[in-house]
Amino acid sequence: MNKPNVVTILIDDMGWRDLSCYGSEFYETPNIDMLATNAVSFSNAYAPSPVCSPSRASLLTGKYPACHGVTNWIGSQTKGKLIDAPYQWHMSKSEYTLANALKDAGYATWHVGKWHLGEEEYYPEKYGFQVNIGGCEWGYPIGGYFSPYKNPSLPNGEDGEYLNDRLTDEAISLIKAHSMDKPFYLNLCHYAVHIPIQAPQALVEKYKEKRKRLGLDKINPFIEGENFPCEHKKHLKVIRRTLQSDEVYAAMIENLDANIGRLIQTLKDTDKLENTIILFTSDNGGLSSSEGSPTCNAPLKEGKGWANEGGVRVPFILKMPNAMQGKKSEQIVSLVDFYPTVLRAAGLEKKPEQQIDGVDISDALFGRPLVERPIFWHYPHYGNQGGTPHSAIRLGEWKLIQYYEDGHFELFNINEDISEQQELSKKFPKITKELSEHLNSWRIKVNARIPLPNPEYLE
Repeated sequence: MNKPNVVTILIDDMGWRDLSCYGSEFYETPNIDMLATNAVSFSNAYAPSPVCSPSRASLLTGKYPACHGVTNWIGSQTKGKLIDAPYQWHMSKSEYTLANALKDAGYATWHVGKWHLGEEEYYPEKYGFQVNIGGCEWGYPIGGYFSPYKNPSLPNGEDGEYLNDRLTDEAISLIKAHSMDKPFYLNLCHYAVHIPIQAPQALVEKYKEKRKRLGLDKINPFIEGENFPCEHKKHLKVIRRTLQSDEVYAAMIENLDANIGRLIQTLKDTDKLENTIILFTSDNGGLSSSEGSPTCNAPLKEGKGWANEGGVRVPFILKMPNAMQGKKSEQIVSLVDFYPTVLRAAGLEKKPEQQIDGVDISDALFGRPLVERPIFWHYPHYGNQGGTPHSAIRLGEWKLIQYYEDGHFELFNINEDISEQQELSKKFPKITKELSEHLNSWRIKVNARIPLPNPEYLE
């Protein structure tokens, strides 16, 4: 059989509940919902970090952030009671990425959209991608979502052109021009739905009317919380959104959905869809507690930048040739698992000396159980959204978080308490001890960097 094409569709800051097929009652995503009917949708899927750059590097390397060294979004420097642990401001060129592996196996490799893994010396071309359109050091569209973009890797379009449309046009052009003789890997990374929250006005008006029709315009969606723990924002309050009702954010999502529909239709029209692996996912949870708080991740707790489920649980829809279709899986997976899964599907093996933390999850795509194993997080930083430095582990139904400001643990039974409302560390001290020892052993093994006390901190 011909090697499968590979398409990753990575959305920025899309929350677990931001799709109709994952439970949203305000946002409309018919095309992504249709993709889900031809794929397996995972309800217990995780980003390796609550912020973007670490997860992006993890998807490309199959490694946890503590192992590849990019543990924070590149450019961030924060402190509070603690001083952020040091981290790499670019992905190491020694990493043998998924693009490297597929290019060496004869694939055409294309990156389109957000990169945020280093400055020009560390652009996608240095990591196995033969084409780079729109990928640079930016963490968000600095020029906004409407042209002129002023992006060093993407020529401006006509004034008013919308970035989601343009990136999809570029991806479609690559697919249409590509012959059937050689497989391809498309890494399509939309900048949306990261701030600034901007969308075509006609769609905004649609959701403004929907908001009124549902009576959501009469509900204040925000709750003011505590002061931020990081020094540069400690004078500000955490503002949490309690329901999905932002008309501009909803319009951004519908536009994304329409563009993903166009991309999939192109694969179908060019007879490439059947033999294409498609992953649709997000780099972290939805933005729900700062910077406008445009979405809500309920019933998950918190969002982007936090240790809780809202910060790291993400939509994860995986289409594999000949695999199950229209199925939902509760098996626990992580973005680090995509690399080894693609290697197996392409008939490839990792290099003998290569470290990959993820596992092949092909069995889950055919209805077979995966071997239980722990999922790890290590974020020794303050998030811009209110979260504090932490590490965490999930093993089966249990999730343990250790917070570094005071070292305390929080234990949750995620299967019974998806909202993380019942803290159980005192009730189940044996489980807390076992998971904490497991987490600590892993940190020592990977030489995870720990934040240090800030001697200049003032309450």
